[in-house]
Amino acid sequence: MLSRAARSLALRTRGLGTRETHGSGDTARSQGKMTPYSNCYAQRSYPMPDEPFCTELSAEQQALKEKEKGSWAQLSQAEKVALYRLQFHQTFAEMNRRSNEWKTVMGCVFFFVGITALVIWWERVYVFPKKPITLTDERKAQQLQRLLDMKSNPVQGLAAHWDYERKEWKK
Repeated sequence: MLSRAARSLALRTRGLGTRETHGSGDTARSQGKMTPYSNCYAQRSYPMPDEPFCTELSAEQQALKEKEKGSWAQLSQAEKVALYRLQFHQTFAEMNRRSNEWKTVMGCVFFFVGITALVIWWERVYVFPKKPITLTDERKAQQLQRLLDMKSNPVQGLAAHWDYERKEWKK
C-alpha cells in the first residue's frame, strides 16, 4: 500500500498523473474536430449529411464560398457543380449507378468451379481405383442370366417377369 501511494505521488509531481492530463473543463473533443475524419455519410437513405464533404478548403474554394453568398445567377455551371462537390461527395445518379463488382464475383466463382473440376478429374484418373470386373456390361448380363436360370424369387421377383418359353420379358 505504501508503494502505491509513493508511485501515485511520484506520477503527480512529474505531471504524468491522470488528473493533470485533462483539466476540469477540458474534454477530449474541446479542441475541435479532427480534420482527416469526416462525418459526411452520403447514402440514398440519408441524402442530407450533417457535415459537408470537404471541411478543409483551399484558397480557391474559399473564394468560391464567398462568391456563393452573392447572387447565384452570376455563378457559372462549373462553379455551381464545384459548390455542390464541396457539400456532397456523390450525386444521386452516381449513388444509383451500377458497379462492375458482379464481374469480379462471377470470375471468382468460375475460377473456383474450374479448380474443383480439375481436382475431380485428377481424382478420377489418379486416385480412384479401376472399376471392378463385376461392373462390366458382360458380367452384369451373365449375373442376370444366372438369376433367371436359378428361377430366383419366382412369385414377385425377376423370375415372375421372365417368360421362359419365349426367352423374353413378359409384357
